[in-house]
Amino acid sequence: MVPETQVENGEFAGWSTWPEEPFEHDAAGPFYFRVDEKGPVAAFRAKRKHMNAGGVVHGGCLMAFADFSLFAIAHEHIQDYGVTVAFNSEFLSGAPEGAWIEARGEVLRAGRSVIFVRGIITGDGKPCLNFSGTLMRKPKRSA
Repeated sequence: MVPETQVENGEFAGWSTWPEEPFEHDAAGPFYFRVDEKGPVAAFRAKRKHMNAGGVVHGGCLMAFADFSLFAIAHEHIQDYGVTVAFNSEFLSGAPEGAWIEARGEVLRAGRSVIFVRGIITGDGKPCLNFSGTLMRKPKRSA
């Protein structure tokens, strides 16, 4: 698995992120994750760069965050590295700039090579996107 880094300062102090994932960390995110009393959770704060022309978080951003969240939710089940092999989503509503965007979900089944995950993304507690996906475990990639 790509090494995680714990955030030391700011709103996400105590959360983890994967800074070695340039798209999810730098371009689309940064996105964060941790495990709390309810289980795995991923989150980010909606900023101007995440918005569409309609003033809500862009659907592509929500889908990228959902893909990140698949791995955050299944984090304990992935030994080395994994890839998304299937992804489904349904848009439920938009979230405004400044909203707390959060994903929670569950691992439905973790086999030897594939992991099935589902979850929901909310914006300030309001459902925005329902998602599910299949992850495939892969050997650690070499440089």
